[in-house]
Amino acid sequence: MMKLLTADKEAFNKEHRQRLKERFRSGSIDGFQNHEILELLLTYAAPKKDVKHLSRALIQRFKGLRGVLDATPEELKAATGLSDHSSVMLKLVKDIAGVYLKERIMGKDVIRCAKDVVDYLNLTLSGERVEKFLAMYLNSRNELLAVETLHEGTINQTAVYPRKAIEKAFKYNAQGVIFVHNHPSGDATPSDTDRQLTKILDRAALAIDLIVHDHMIVGRNKHFSARENGWGIGCQVYSRRATS
Repeated sequence: MMKLLTADKEAFNKEHRQRLKERFRSGSIDGFQNHEILELLLTYAAPKKDVKHLSRALIQRFKGLRGVLDATPEELKAATGLSDHSSVMLKLVKDIAGVYLKERIMGKDVIRCAKDVVDYLNLTLSGERVEKFLAMYLNSRNELLAVETLHEGTINQTAVYPRKAIEKAFKYNAQGVIFVHNHPSGDATPSDTDRQLTKILDRAALAIDLIVHDHMIVGRNKHFSARENGWGIGCQVYSRRATS
C-alpha cells in the first residue's frame, strides 16, 4: 500500500513539473508567481524532490525570490536541506544574469544607457554582504572597457587607494570612470566618508585628465548618484578639456 502511495505521489509530481514546463514553453515567465518561477528552476536543480512545497518554503524563508538568489549555497542548504548541486545551481543563475547584463552594456555609451548600468549594478551589488568598491572604466566614446573590483571590505579614505584606480585606468587606456560601491545595510544614503573619498578620487583623476562621470552608491532597490545630486565631480576635468 505504501509503495502504491509513493508511486502515485511521484507520478503526480512528475505530471505537475511537466505542466509547469509546458506552461513556460507555450508562453513566457509572465504570469508566473515568484514561487512558481523558483519551482520551475528547481525542477531542473532537484528533479526528484517535491519542489512545489520546497519553493514556497524558500520564498518564505528568504522573503522573496531575490532573497533566495542572494543567499549563499551554505544558507540554502542549512535552511532547506538542498543538495550541493541544487544550491550551487541557484547561485549560478544570479551570476549568469550578472554576466548577461554586463555584456548588454559593453560597447554602448553607458552615460546614455544609465538604466542598463543601474540594472547591472543592482543585480550584482545590492545583495552583497560586504562592501565592494568598483571602477567602471570607459573609453572616449563612454563605452565600457572593463569593470574592476578595487576593494572589498569596510570602505574608507585609506582602504581604496587612488593609485590603484589610476593604475587600472592606464592599463585600459581609459578616458573616463564611474566609481561604484554598495552599502550592505541597504540604505544608499552617502556618508561623510563617502563624500570625502569621492573628493580624493576626483583629485587623483584630475591629475591625469581622467573624467569621473559619477560615484554611485548601491543600496537595496535604490541607488545614489553623486552627479545627479550636485556633488560636481569631474567638473574641473571637463573645464580643463574645454579650454585646451
